[in-house]
Amino acid sequence: MAWLRVIRLSPLALLLSGCLSAPPIQLDPPIPDHWRNSGSDATAQAAPKASWWKAFKDARLDTIVEKALRENLEVGAATERLLAARLLDRHSIDPYLPNLHVRTDDAIDPDASASFFVAGFDSMWEFGLFGKRDSAKRVARAQLDAATVGVEGARVSLIAEVVRNWIELRSAQHKEAILTRIRDTEVERLRLLRIRQTNALSSGAEISAVETELAQTDADLTEPRQTINTAMQRLAMLIGSNTPDPSWLDPGEQPSLGAIRLESVPADLLRSRPEIAKAEANALRAAGEWGLSRAQMYPFIGVRAGIQWSTKITSDRPSPSRAVVAIGPVIDIPLFDWGDRVANAHAQGYELKAALLEYRQSVLVGVAEVETALGDLEQLERRVEAMQRTVQSAARMAEISEKRAELGVDSPLDGEDQRIASDRRELDLLDSRAQHSLAFVALNKALGGADALASEDPR
Repeated sequence: MAWLRVIRLSPLALLLSGCLSAPPIQLDPPIPDHWRNSGSDATAQAAPKASWWKAFKDARLDTIVEKALRENLEVGAATERLLAARLLDRHSIDPYLPNLHVRTDDAIDPDASASFFVAGFDSMWEFGLFGKRDSAKRVARAQLDAATVGVEGARVSLIAEVVRNWIELRSAQHKEAILTRIRDTEVERLRLLRIRQTNALSSGAEISAVETELAQTDADLTEPRQTINTAMQRLAMLIGSNTPDPSWLDPGEQPSLGAIRLESVPADLLRSRPEIAKAEANALRAAGEWGLSRAQMYPFIGVRAGIQWSTKITSDRPSPSRAVVAIGPVIDIPLFDWGDRVANAHAQGYELKAALLEYRQSVLVGVAEVETALGDLEQLERRVEAMQRTVQSAARMAEISEKRAELGVDSPLDGEDQRIASDRRELDLLDSRAQHSLAFVALNKALGGADALASEDPR
């Protein structure tokens, strides 16, 4: 008869499971049709790869990025969390499958006339109706998605930090070299002025002015050296080491870009930007938790089965062991709880609405960051082009002044002044190229690390 009750309950369970299921959610991301600051020569293509840093064509940088991806501790920790979430996702519906327990207990008659030892097997199967099972799967899937995004987000941030610090390191090395050259020129100027002073051709004020400039250059040299030390230590940390690689100090070109074109469309943000994917996972989890809270307002329906053996262990007349088999439906209908379950369901509904709004906000933030980075990149590219012209002009002026000094038309001091002016313009170009490269890094990070930009003809 117990099996008959279970058979009769099954169609009812199937019917009730269709009455309430996990509700769908509408994300509705506010994505524009095109990038406003993409430029007229942009192309709308997909960006499937994630190796944008290779646009710098720097073999050493490629090696450091690959090493960091292998050995960075934050990426490693995120990967371990992903493995944990993946394991839990595979077992998300286990609570709604039949389980089996073995139990033992001591029982005493109410009149304390006998004591029993009870042992047996107990099985419980909750059907997970009213969307409970689907919602549990949704929560586990959201946790897996969030862990996956955690790995991707850690990788995107890691690559951006490695490239940024490498650009700062190389730029600081070149800046130190130029400032050292300027300092040497100022030392030569000071020597020439002191010779002129002995011949009463130069005043003490001129010498004091050059000494002030020399002292200022000495002070300026501390800034790139500090940047070099900081960038070296950060790069070491990013590759999971406490000691920088001395080979990073070997001479090398400053990372710079050629002409670039956009190869991404706004919709790519939805699959490439970790912040958006994380907000989507949060919305999915909120939907699952809402479904679970709604399911709590409906009856608990399941099947319980068990077999137990009891043995009288203390009595005047011992009795043999007896076995009892039981199977039947389990129904728990909530009747009155002061509105706790209803309030919890409504609260989770508000949390879901908040998660959906946060998802839309994350899309807007992503679009804004990309548009801002695109605008910065375009303006900095123009600045680099303008600074190149000034450097070329200053170099020609220095060359002319040097020839005039050789011919005795101008003083050697004029040539030294022009060389310093040319080097100053070179410093401005160096800073502009560094800012342009860093804007490229910021844009690719805003795009989630996809190959949204391609570099052509690197300088």
